Amino acid sequence: MSQADSNLIVVERLWKVYKLETQEVEALRGVTFTITRNEFLAIMGPSGSGKSTLMNLIGCLDTPSQGTYELNGKLVSSMSEDELAHIRNKEIGFVFQVFNLLPRASAFRNVELPLIYSGVKKDVREGKARRALEMVEMKARMTHKPAELSGGERQRVAIARALVNEPSLLLADEPTGNLDSRTGREILNLFHKIHAQGNTIIMVTHDQEVANQAQRIIHIRDGEIESDERKEMRP
Repeated sequence: MSQADSNLIVVERLWKVYKLETQEVEALRGVTFTITRNEFLAIMGPSGSGKSTLMNLIGCLDTPSQGTYELNGKLVSSMSEDELAHIRNKEIGFVFQVFNLLPRASAFRNVELPLIYSGVKKDVREGKARRALEMVEMKARMTHKPAELSGGERQRVAIARALVNEPSLLLADEPTGNLDSRTGREILNLFHKIHAQGNTIIMVTHDQEVANQAQRIIHIRDGEIESDERKEMRP
């Protein structure tokens, strides 16, 4: 595989400018980086640094003011809203601090939902939903509704939902933010397991201890990359 083929994400001179009545706010200022397939990356930065803006751009939830963004060989920075929605559904699995599960649906139905939106046939999507729940060790709880699950179990269901479409990228925003420290460690251990199976993970966090679980940490400050550190993964 060539270097170009091994790159999942290529970001070049990415700017995001918000216009607020009488002034402009530069949330991102010419950010450039690449992310290879099967990387486990953390993005850190203080409040107002631009890390949430960067996450929204990587997640195709917003478009840049300038610059280019390629995801899995596709130039997504110039796509329409409909095209971006297709990319989000096909290429990206989202995990949020708040679990965003449907309260009246079982864990199984919550995980199955993205496949329903994708038009996957019933027998195929049910098999995929079961496998995703097995991957996060929730097979025994798949008939339970969110209110019958602990916080850690709900996050596992949310991770299974993010993985069920077999996306190119798992994008996690403060994934342990609503969990106690022990449960947070369990979720991070699960991320290591998912990463070991070949998945690419980008985790946005303000917590240095959480970020240290990744093999690479990008620090954002004032809309620019302050540092980009790589380290050996834990055994």
